[in-house]
Amino acid sequence: MSNASTRAMAPSRVLALGGLLLMAISLRPAVTSLGPVLEEVRAGLGMSASVAGLLTSMPAVCFALIGSSAPLLARRWGPGGAIALGAGALTLGLAVRPFAGGAPLFLALTALALAGIALANVLLPVVVKQWFPERVGMVTGLYSVALNLGASTAAAITVPLTGAFGGDWRYGLGVWAVVAALALPSWILLARRRDRGPAGAGEVAVRLRSNPIAWSLAVYFGLQSTSAYVIMGWLPQIFRDAGLSAGTAGLLFATTSVLGVPLSFALSAVAGRLSRQSELAVVIALFGLAGYAGLWAAPAAAPWLWAALLGVANCSFPVALTMIAMRGRTPAMVVRLSAFAQSTGYLLSIPGPILVGVLYDRGGDWHLPLALMTVLMVPQMVAGYFAGRDRRIG
Repeated sequence: MSNASTRAMAPSRVLALGGLLLMAISLRPAVTSLGPVLEEVRAGLGMSASVAGLLTSMPAVCFALIGSSAPLLARRWGPGGAIALGAGALTLGLAVRPFAGGAPLFLALTALALAGIALANVLLPVVVKQWFPERVGMVTGLYSVALNLGASTAAAITVPLTGAFGGDWRYGLGVWAVVAALALPSWILLARRRDRGPAGAGEVAVRLRSNPIAWSLAVYFGLQSTSAYVIMGWLPQIFRDAGLSAGTAGLLFATTSVLGVPLSFALSAVAGRLSRQSELAVVIALFGLAGYAGLWAAPAAAPWLWAALLGVANCSFPVALTMIAMRGRTPAMVVRLSAFAQSTGYLLSIPGPILVGVLYDRGGDWHLPLALMTVLMVPQMVAGYFAGRDRRIG
């Protein structure tokens, strides 16, 4: 590429990087801001624990179903245009949902926001490869840091923001629409680029359905997603029910996200250097098992320890992505394997948070839900072991 072409691309690259980081920061507050004030939301909307459990499963549903449409939208409008559409849906959903008159409309507007996140989840890695092919690792690292910072900040300050707005949770949640809106102008400008997006994965998924490696990855991805959404949706409520204040519960929840900032870098680097990641997946699952068991036995006895253990367990996500990349023999197979493992995994993760809400609703305490999550760490451990073996597809 000539120097003139490089200079011409520089402003667009800066715009793409800014849009990428702003979008990454806004992807998690839609979920993590809700947990610390879930009790107030339920009271304000007359929402049962079972319906709240459905709310915590909605991210998985949207990511599995809406995310699969991202390649089609990217082919039509380019990755920038599709992400602009997602940013608009996210902004609108976050701005309007706090003022819904009841639980059904609140759920529908949450689904709209999550649909926008689903599009970005699939397409932001495409933008990294498109605009920064020589710095994929560095930009992906920045993206991961922004993602975790957005998640932890929303978890930590939603309760104080609610207090600053006179204790009205609607404004404490609605303010996160401003963050999403900041990302929108960059993507509208980048939407003028109509580059062809990634190919659809439907026909590929059919060919992978009989492959044991693909299924190990899908099950591992699904079980770690189940744990992540239970933590995001219910952990603050668990601490509040144990007698801790809403502010402390939010800070404890934020700890699980803050740990992901350095650990995601470190674990991805370690996993990428290993020919097999089986032992790493087992160790991470053991942290999760210990965290859930501690919450089950005595949630208020060592809450910071339980939050830290579950924060380490949540770092199975970057390890799962690294495994997907390493199990495919060619780049084309990695794309296909990623589509199958993530879409199938998100579908598998849907029942978990709903069941946790139902068990909590029926039993009135957290013993049965936390026992379930402790037990689920065992099949996650097994699936991670098989998914991490030094095998290749393709």
